[in-house]
Amino acid sequence: MKAIHIQTEIEGRPLVWAEAEDPIPGPDDVLVENHATSVNRADLAQRAGHYPPPPGASHILGLDMAGRILEMGQNVSGWEVGDRACALIPGGGYAERVVVPSQMLMPIPDGWSYEQGAATPEVFLTAFVNIFMEADFKEGETVLLHGGGSGVGTAAIQLVRQAGGRMIVTAGKPEKIDKCLELGADLAINYREEDFAARVQDYTDGAGVDVIIDMVGADYLERNLSLLKLKGRLVYIATLSGSRAEVDLRTLMGRRLRMIGSVLRSRDPEEKVKITQRFMARFWPLLNEGTLQPVIDRIFPIEEANEAHQYLAEYRNVGKVVLKIR
Repeated sequence: MKAIHIQTEIEGRPLVWAEAEDPIPGPDDVLVENHATSVNRADLAQRAGHYPPPPGASHILGLDMAGRILEMGQNVSGWEVGDRACALIPGGGYAERVVVPSQMLMPIPDGWSYEQGAATPEVFLTAFVNIFMEADFKEGETVLLHGGGSGVGTAAIQLVRQAGGRMIVTAGKPEKIDKCLELGADLAINYREEDFAARVQDYTDGAGVDVIIDMVGADYLERNLSLLKLKGRLVYIATLSGSRAEVDLRTLMGRRLRMIGSVLRSRDPEEKVKITQRFMARFWPLLNEGTLQPVIDRIFPIEEANEAHQYLAEYRNVGKVVLKIR
């Protein structure tokens, strides 16, 4: 098969599409003919040498896949060779063939392209686990999410709206603001033009929000804490502005706030299976009927993976960037 290789010995670590060893499925796995994968910021970090894959995972980039089952391990049931499926994976998506634990598979809805399938697992599962499991979101609550125009942001807006919540997002470009509002955000704030904290306080009449999902990090900590209601929850899923900041512990104690750090890729397989199953039980019917949809900004052929990475690095995307393999 072919796969993307990182040329670590060359400045800029360019990506090249070249021959690689075929993965070998175990008794609980399926071997998938991969048709599409998506580009995530974790891929950029791994390429730069800052985010190694978990132990035992493929060193090939790619955290989700969509394709057709070629082979099944002896313990696999409920699937057939030829079935179309997508899945969250710890690595290996930038390749023509992928091994996936069968319990992580999600059936691609009828009428969907493989590209739509590939644009779904990482962002919807990330949004789901952090809002509904880590933050324990309840119907009627208000969520503030930074990075509303990202893949995770566009998924989160839809999930919170369907679950009966109010959604406030920040984004940095007018086209991202417009897309967030189109998807159902109650308020979308251009952080380049407004102080998001002041705008949220004004919009909520000083009440603040119940949950904050933050991928910015240090620069937003003080303002995030100022916006949380009593028993509010702040979930960190990335640290784009830095990972070190000071906090007044009395702020946490006085309002009984919770700060939660969260990752998805490095969780053990059993936990990721539970997350996938809970997400499917609650929201997969809405994906099947088209009520929920992945937002795809642009599709690149796999041979243009370097260009796709640059596009994402420049924050040009609204929603997902996808790599077409077949």
